[in-house]
Amino acid sequence: MSHWHLDYHGDHALLTLDVQGQSANVLSQEVLNELDKHLDELETKMLAGLIIRSGKASGFIAGADVREFETIDDPARATEFARQGQQVYARLSGLPFATVAVIHGFCLGGGLELALACTYRIARDDPGTRLGLPEVRLGIHPGFAGSVRLPPLVGDMTALDMMLTGRTLSAREARRRGLVDETVPERHLLNAAVAFLKKHPVPGKAPWYRRVPAWKPLRQGVVKLMAPRVRRKAHPDHYPAPWRILDLWREQATEEREAESLGELLVSRASRNLVHVFLLGESLKRHGRAQAHDIEHVHIVGAGVMGADIAIWAASKGFRVSLQDREPAILARAVKRAYGFFKSKLKDARAVQEAMDRFMPDLEGHGLKRADLVIEAIVEKVGPKQELFRALEQKVRPQALLASNTSSIPLEVIGESLQDPSRLVGLHFFNPVAKMQLVEIVRGARTSEAALARARAFTGAIERLPLDVKSSPGFLVNRILMPYLLEAVKLVEEGVGVTTVDQAATQFGMPMGPIELADTVGLDICLSVAEELSGPLQVEVPARLRELVAQGQLGRKSGRGFYAYDKHGRRLTPAPEKSAVDVPVTERLVLRLLNEAVACLREGVVAGADAVDAGMVYGTGFAPFLGGPMRYVESLGVTGISHSLYRLAQEYGPRFNPDTGWSRPELFHRGMAGKV
Repeated sequence: MSHWHLDYHGDHALLTLDVQGQSANVLSQEVLNELDKHLDELETKMLAGLIIRSGKASGFIAGADVREFETIDDPARATEFARQGQQVYARLSGLPFATVAVIHGFCLGGGLELALACTYRIARDDPGTRLGLPEVRLGIHPGFAGSVRLPPLVGDMTALDMMLTGRTLSAREARRRGLVDETVPERHLLNAAVAFLKKHPVPGKAPWYRRVPAWKPLRQGVVKLMAPRVRRKAHPDHYPAPWRILDLWREQATEEREAESLGELLVSRASRNLVHVFLLGESLKRHGRAQAHDIEHVHIVGAGVMGADIAIWAASKGFRVSLQDREPAILARAVKRAYGFFKSKLKDARAVQEAMDRFMPDLEGHGLKRADLVIEAIVEKVGPKQELFRALEQKVRPQALLASNTSSIPLEVIGESLQDPSRLVGLHFFNPVAKMQLVEIVRGARTSEAALARARAFTGAIERLPLDVKSSPGFLVNRILMPYLLEAVKLVEEGVGVTTVDQAATQFGMPMGPIELADTVGLDICLSVAEELSGPLQVEVPARLRELVAQGQLGRKSGRGFYAYDKHGRRLTPAPEKSAVDVPVTERLVLRLLNEAVACLREGVVAGADAVDAGMVYGTGFAPFLGGPMRYVESLGVTGISHSLYRLAQEYGPRFNPDTGWSRPELFHRGMAGKV
């Protein structure tokens, strides 16, 4: 057989999964059918037990083969898919001898559900082992009896938290929660599994006090308490899966009800779009893994928020980092920030110290001579950037890659100061670096392919998603976002309340309203980028934005912008607003954004429609349940949007004139052969 390999060792069997042609194990229909055939043989054997393990270095099982989801368009077929998985796992659970899942690396979704069907679970004790049920992020919930098997094992609140958030547990946390029976080093995994088969201890289950919430009289009350927290993260009209999870738990649902519910969710708009977004992210990851980067030492110039956060993130991912700034106080703040981040994320004192050892404040710039990659993260002005790169080129090694974190300045302009601009790329990170997954890889007119490949590979190595963009004003994300933000300010100028504008956006599905987003980014930064783009894109900068910046009201960081903030940066509730209700707020915001997205496609800023979706979802959080701007256009229809833009242009002016790209259907075609 192709994927599973069954061997017998004395009184026990060893079943190894090594999916052919894949770097990670995923559960396709073919893989499940093959497991079913092995169970035919195993059911006839007199054994002390069965050990199931992975033959992949990457991990145990990464979950279902998500690409197969796109081929399922009927709820009945989706339900049958879940039933088949449940039946195979039920056969595994019902074998006449004990079974042990030996887990390393990722054990997710259907992979964890397979482990739950085993008698025991043993996990490799290292930071790379992660266990979880992340199906909710694809708009679905566990479908192979995970929602039935998990609560009795770990307790109901832990099970609900895992399913509702999709978060993963480390091996040690999984052991504390009762999800795994033992954690051991790599060299002891198989021996520990054999020992469990010999000793055959009573299988674990949650103590009674963790099962109290499941008592029937308490279930409804628990759901009522959890509902507000779920609503803050997932509106039921946009993301139904978390609410289905709560319903299944409240009903103490059976495997059959789980399968039926999964069948309905799997073909829903939200799930199909979230799967689309997931696959775009996977494509970008593959793009980052396509070539080696040969980068060990990263030197960053500019220890402000962005520079410091890039340095901290790179150090946390194992790179040696030197961070340079002219101001000792700014470097001191960056070091304090780094220590706080490492302490909160890494937990282990030794790991924190190792990360701090890799993070070097560098007032004099000594790290330049050793750097394989130099990232500029200074003020967003052409003159200082050109002056810096002119100096850098004289100090760095010939093989060092030069990168700018510019958010809007064309790379060709920055590169005018270099003798060899072929080594200059854009590495545009988004704030906050630790949360935003996207990095725009900016190609200048003279940037070499080798430099771009190294930049992509480095981005992949720090677990970020590299998106290729052409050097042009604002690149992709900021260019599309700026008209949307400026339209929000224009609405406020017209008398629409700030909360009315923001609520329109969040009800549409944005993670944050545009006014609050502008305050969060900093109104001075928004103004700088808007002025940078106003000429090339012919956009008008609202007077209200200039006024607030002139008054020093820069947003959250200054305590006041469009909103007021307390000393901890928390937004204060504004007074109730009286604003015009007949203004099409949502339509004006969203259509400005979509129109600019089509302009980017027409100009070839990115490779195609999928790249626009990937950039806006992973770079701004654009309503993931809609799949991205171009997926949303697909659902509404190009003609209808064009007509709406014409109507808005007649009423509100030429900024709504439809881009000429709307009349070019080839721009909206998908399928870029993995080149997102």
